[in-house]
Amino acid sequence: MGALVSLDTLLADRRLWRGQPTARPAATEPSGHAALDAALPAGGWPEAALVEVLLPADGLGELRLVLPTLARHTGAGRDIALVAPPYVPNPRAWRAAGVDIARLHLVSADARDALWATEQCLRAGCLSAVLCWPQKADDRALRRLQVAAESGQALVFAFRDARVAAQPSPAALRLQFDAGQLRVLKCRGGLAPAQPVPFPLH
Repeated sequence: MGALVSLDTLLADRRLWRGQPTARPAATEPSGHAALDAALPAGGWPEAALVEVLLPADGLGELRLVLPTLARHTGAGRDIALVAPPYVPNPRAWRAAGVDIARLHLVSADARDALWATEQCLRAGCLSAVLCWPQKADDRALRRLQVAAESGQALVFAFRDARVAAQPSPAALRLQFDAGQLRVLKCRGGLAPAQPVPFPLH
């Protein structure tokens, strides 16, 4: 058995390389919410990926979560789409949030075709973000959305019922609304933070 050598000795003899911390590069997809960006490994949304947002009920601020991103995208002249939204968007509220309504496209689809329509929007390559509200989506269907987001270089936000939290998901980022805060259940590029992110309901 070999002799024990202290870590300090190895470092002093330069026989062990010590990595240096590097500054995290600025996120190219900031969420618009400083506390959330600070908690995510990429400093914002993952690029060209599926972001799953799990909700115990509708109307908890889920659109407020993504409106800064949508405003930035449409302000840069990029188009976004909403596939089968459960409620008719209020143009006045979206304009007040900075979204260019001329760049917003509504896609009608029944529950059976909504995932297919979302996938086609993503694969088209002409949209920078797509929002969807899938009623039933298994791991395979979500994986198709993730692959389509990568091939179309677009973000896709899927708003789903919180009861699916225990099911596996291929999403690059998975968030759950929980009593005025966001829990990061899964994130690409690092461990999910142990503490929830404050996100006031109003």
